[in-house]
Parts: sequence; structure tokens; C-alpha cells
Amino acid sequence: MRILHTSDWHLGRSFHREDLLSAQAGFVDHLVETVQAERVDCVLISGDVYDRALPAVDAVRLCNAALERLAAHTRVVLIAGNHDSAHRLGFGSALMDEAGVHLRTDLARVGEPVLVGDAAIYGVPYLEPELVRHDWELPERSHAAVLAEAMRRVRADAAERGPGTRSVVLAHAFVTGGEASDSERDISVGGASNVPAGVFDGIDYAALGHLHGRQRMTERIRYSGSPIAYSFSEEHHTKGSWLIDLREGGIGAEFVEAPVPRRLARVAGRLDDLLTSAEHDRHEDHWLQITLTDPDRPAAAMERLRRRFPHALVLGFRPENERAASARTWSERVTGRPEIDIAGDFVAEVTGGPASPAERDLLREAFQSCRHKEAMA
Repeated sequence: MRILHTSDWHLGRSFHREDLLSAQAGFVDHLVETVQAERVDCVLISGDVYDRALPAVDAVRLCNAALERLAAHTRVVLIAGNHDSAHRLGFGSALMDEAGVHLRTDLARVGEPVLVGDAAIYGVPYLEPELVRHDWELPERSHAAVLAEAMRRVRADAAERGPGTRSVVLAHAFVTGGEASDSERDISVGGASNVPAGVFDGIDYAALGHLHGRQRMTERIRYSGSPIAYSFSEEHHTKGSWLIDLREGGIGAEFVEAPVPRRLARVAGRLDDLLTSAEHDRHEDHWLQITLTDPDRPAAAMERLRRRFPHALVLGFRPENERAASARTWSERVTGRPEIDIAGDFVAEVTGGPASPAERDLLREAFQSCRHKEAMA
């Protein structure tokens, strides 16, 4: 029995205003090719198919095409993540079951498996504790409590299956010990977010979604991660899907790397060095997050940088002398200094240059007006 575990497609998401739909379509092409080449029996999609509850039309069109193409070669089991609208994603699920595409977004279907070969595959959609605990009469408001109840239902059904039946679970959760990136949406608003890995004890394979970096929590519990990087914190991630063979007595796991639409990098330095150093030749075709360290903010910095780095997306400013200045408290930095100079520092921080004589005159006038009002009070 061979399965392909993927998750967190986030169809419709952009990357610092860069449209990623063509890159996401490229991943779908890769996924279909992998299914054919590796003779995959079932594709598991562990939530966050879309990036938002009301996805754009182009994102829906791409998802529809992806499921049609996959269904022509294999079975598909898909759950809702915290970015998805469970009701919208689950529309037509009973009809799609007949086509071999099994949408598991409904609370009532937790514990009802999809049978593929000798495996019972249980889809556990993202469960918001505050919305679920009343229906399930849970004693506490936490993701651990909700998922524990879902797994109780899964085990109750699995216990009734034949001894040769393998159990597979799809879930969308933050398992304790997992490493997050900057691009996941916080799920702690619905209660304590962490879930212990032990909640999946006894399951042959747990295909997890939510965290965007591939991770092996145990041999049988894994995150596939997102197929594309969605933040610069993912610059060193290797993206792709887990190819899992369910074998007697264990599993075989191989990571299938996905195509990279464009490499990411975070670089820092003075503007002149960034524009001239051969060290940065390799970054010229990357999506870049650039931090300038010049003592003073250079004029038209992004425009000048994009002449060499046309895919620079994010620009920050952290002057080399900032660390020494930040080591002093605010009171230490302003004690004994004229108010006009303190206000001038603010203007320089906001505009990137010192206050002009006219601006300093306006600041003096504002201070005098405030003092006059205090005297009249």
C-alpha cells in the first residue's frame, strides 16, 4: 500500500505581492507526475487547501483541476485546515466520494474511514475547540482534548476492522515539539494549541498538516510541510511530499522534492557593498529580503537595489550603530538633550533624513504652542 502525503497548499496565496498561482500549478503538475511514476494508491492532503475561507476564483479553478487529474490515477483523501471553510470545501462531498475524491470536513464523519486496499484512512479535519466541545461534551477547551476525542472515535472504529487492516490518520494540528515558521496562522485562539504526539499512539501512520516545514515527529508521525515557501523564514526548507509505503511491521518513507519556483535568501550589508560585491552574484535571481546596515538611510534604496536584484521584495534598515544605541534605555538617550533634537530624531527615523530648517521651525512653533497652553491652563 503506497500513499503520498502532502498538505498546506494555500492555493491563492501570494508572497509579498508576488502571484504564486503559476508556481502552485507547477506543483500540481509535479504531484500528478509523481502519482503516475510511483504508482501511488492514495494521495493524502492534510488541510489548508486554500489560503482563505473565501478563495479566489482562480484558486478554486486550480483546485478543481488538481482533483480531477489526481482522480484519474488514484484515490484522494482531503481534510479541511484552519484556513479553509469546512462547509464550502466539503460541498458535494457525497457525490465526490463516488469519483474517488473523499472530502472529510464534517465533524459528524470523524471516525468514518475511507477504505483503500488494506488501509482504513481516517480524515480528522481541523477542529476549533470552542465550536466542537459543546457538541462532544468535552470537559475542557483545548486542541488536545478535541483531538483526543476524535482519536477515541477513530480507535473505536479501527478496533472493529480485521487484524490485517492498517490505520492511517490525516490531522491538522500543532504537535508538541514541532518547529513553526513565520507563515502559519496561530491557532491558539481556540484554546491551548499544542497536542502531544501520544494522541496518535497505535496508528500506523499520521499524516499531519499545519506546520510548513517537513518534519519527522516519530517514524510514524510526520508533517509534509507546504509545497512552496510562504515566508523568508523558510529559506532553508526542502519542499515536497512524503511517499509512504505501509509495510508489515512498519513503514518505508521517502521524501519527494517539489520543484522550486524561485530560491529565497535574506541578505544584509551596506548598500554600496550589496550593489558591487561579487559575493551576491548568486542572489541576483532570488526573491530577497534585504536589510541595509548603512549608518544613515540611503535615498531611493529599493530602486537602486532592484537594478541588480530585480526580485528584491522586502527592504529593512538596521544601522550598524543601532545595537550600541539600543543598549541604552530611553531615558538615558534623551536625558539632557533639547526637545527639538529629540523631535528631530523622530523626523529622521520616519523620513530617512534630518529635519530641514523649515521643519525644525515648525517643531519649535509646536513646542512653544504647547508651553503657552500649559501656562494658560
